[in-house]
Amino acid sequence: MDLLRSLAPLGRLDGRKLQGSESVESLQGAMNHAWLILCGALVMFMQAGFAMVESGCCRAKNVQNILLKNLTDVCVGTLGWWLCGWAFAYGGPMDDDGFKQNRFMGSEGAMGKDFLIRDDATGQLQPTTNIVNWFFQWAFCSAAATIVSGGVAERVNFPGYCIFSFMMTAFIYPVCVGWTWGYGWLADVNSVGYMDFAGSGIVHMAGGVGALTGAIWAGPRKGRWENPEEFDPHSLPLIILGTFILWFGWYGFNCGSTLGMATIERGFMAAQVAMNTTIAAATGGLTVFILRFGITKKYDIGGFCNGILAGLVSITAGCGNVECGSAFVIALLGGLFYEAGSRLIKKLKIDDPVDAFAVHGVAGAWGVMAAALFDWGKDFDHYHGWSGFSCITAEDGSCKTGLGGEGVAANLAEVVAITAWVAVCSSLIFGPLRAVGWLRASDDVQDEGFDQAKHSPSKAYGNIPETTKVILSA
Repeated sequence: MDLLRSLAPLGRLDGRKLQGSESVESLQGAMNHAWLILCGALVMFMQAGFAMVESGCCRAKNVQNILLKNLTDVCVGTLGWWLCGWAFAYGGPMDDDGFKQNRFMGSEGAMGKDFLIRDDATGQLQPTTNIVNWFFQWAFCSAAATIVSGGVAERVNFPGYCIFSFMMTAFIYPVCVGWTWGYGWLADVNSVGYMDFAGSGIVHMAGGVGALTGAIWAGPRKGRWENPEEFDPHSLPLIILGTFILWFGWYGFNCGSTLGMATIERGFMAAQVAMNTTIAAATGGLTVFILRFGITKKYDIGGFCNGILAGLVSITAGCGNVECGSAFVIALLGGLFYEAGSRLIKKLKIDDPVDAFAVHGVAGAWGVMAAALFDWGKDFDHYHGWSGFSCITAEDGSCKTGLGGEGVAANLAEVVAITAWVAVCSSLIFGPLRAVGWLRASDDVQDEGFDQAKHSPSKAYGNIPETTKVILSA
């Protein structure tokens, strides 16, 4: 996601008639802004998908509390991103080569500082591309936080979760971005740097690892392993609706990561990304569906939905540098990795109500590695990475050779670094919260249900006709 270098400058806003190249530049800037605002809105709409999937996966007596956490992730996350998250992720100071001077995180741009530049002589304001970039990247930040809420659902107190949500969006996730999309140390860790086009590792794996860490610290829901049949999803229709919403929003997530639509080359790339994304979603879903049918001889549409999401997560890193056949293979393997991860977590008796770690953590790590392993460079000798349809070239213009191994090494470094960072930072938040009693809800509250104990009205479905209740809980 080559952020700050991708957008054409804004055209003049003073009403003067533009001519020649200046007019073209203005049109390109307008197209890029329209593209990012549209795609950012699609990514934001994914929050509705997360809310539906998470509430459907859990018990009816906790639906309001789950929806509350989804709303809070967006609102608290917005303020965290505005106050300092953006500055840590994309702020300078930058060196002469365009990388962060300290390679760790930035410090400029907190609270929108200098997003509008005032001419002291005239008093006029000149907008910068930071404004639209802030909006687009905010949607990604909120998604990373929401992934965690599913992993700790039905047993975490609201105030404690709010603290984590703020820290995730204001510090933990922004530092991951600062290392990567913000031109930190992973961007030039070797001669090719990491490749994570739309965030299999930066967004999804980070959220998945946070969910796993939170699930471990919070412990299982009361009775989860003693009476597992009591914890079946209460509404498969909500899960399926949420899955379709997420799939729809993923086109903003992946295609929007071209970060512009001002040239035919960007159009070609967005189309390739859309094709890869579509194939991966279908393949991942069918892989898990067929696998579970082969094991149980029954249709598992909940598994079908998570397979779709695992396929989408798997292709997110490599959607801009792999061919469609590779997208099929990546998603097929992503579905298998998801299933293995889901079974392993249950075997270890880690309670993850929505399989957040298996879908986002396991498939996300695989997606990062797949972006390097399946890069569409000729054989394994050439490497494209961020160069899109062109190979990385030497000074004489010829394709550099021997880069495939460096791409794999850089992406492996991304997986290890982000996993370690998120796990340690999350533990430093969840651990003290558990120690002081702010993290895990009491057994009485869990038995009664959060909605009855903490919300008004006390039932999510209390004021709708009985026939509708039957449909929602089918």
